[in-house]
Amino acid sequence: MSPEGAVKSLLSRAVDLNRASTAPVIKIFPLYSLSRRFYCFQVFGLLISGLLFVWLSRHAQFDLALSRIWFDPLSGHFPLQENVWLDLINHRLLKQGVIAGALLGLLWGGVRREPRVVLVMLMFAVGPLVVGLLKATSAHSCPWDLTLFGGKAADFPLFGAVPENAGPGRCFPGGHASSGFSVMALFFLFYPQRQRLAWACWGAGIALGLVMGYGQVMRGAHFFTHNLWAGWWVWVSQLAVFGWVDGYRRIKLRKSNGTT
Repeated sequence: MSPEGAVKSLLSRAVDLNRASTAPVIKIFPLYSLSRRFYCFQVFGLLISGLLFVWLSRHAQFDLALSRIWFDPLSGHFPLQENVWLDLINHRLLKQGVIAGALLGLLWGGVRREPRVVLVMLMFAVGPLVVGLLKATSAHSCPWDLTLFGGKAADFPLFGAVPENAGPGRCFPGGHASSGFSVMALFFLFYPQRQRLAWACWGAGIALGLVMGYGQVMRGAHFFTHNLWAGWWVWVSQLAVFGWVDGYRRIKLRKSNGTT
């Protein structure tokens, strides 16, 4: 092919890519799909972990053993409840840092018109929102409110009958830890092109959620399983949102290609 012919061919391809029929698809759907195998694997993992968390929540010895480490029976309270570092750094700054990072990412994605970035940053809020709604309707009270730890509320297992003196409730799952677990959303930003980085972000979100959650255990604000359930619900929520967007994208692509 002559040089003139090659130039004309490249120009023709450029014109084709900018036609009205292709531009909306490229602009609106620069996302990707996940395989059914991936979703099945995740559902299986969530079922197994959910059963484990139910068992741990129903048999409270694990939670009580961890909380008693930080409880002073002589004074009848958690000495670290008002700890400046746990309250300032763990309870406030870390949470605010995650929120600020997600907002900056959302702004950047909006300016750059990157739908994947925008979606992932919005997914940061989905998990804490779901956990917050569950927590607001929960009858389970925080450890520092229970008679076991100097309070007046009764303790009862997950799915157990709610006693009359259940106390203020609104303490299950762990709302604060959900902010740390929300970092797992970065998995969808890098997967599948950079799988190692994607799984590293997923692990970092779990680690941050556990650290933030355990700080609340030390203060007497939550049992440890409260935080495990927070992570579970955050990941379920993020998978559900991405799966819905994924399914919607597949339908739109089929329609644009003239298939059913």
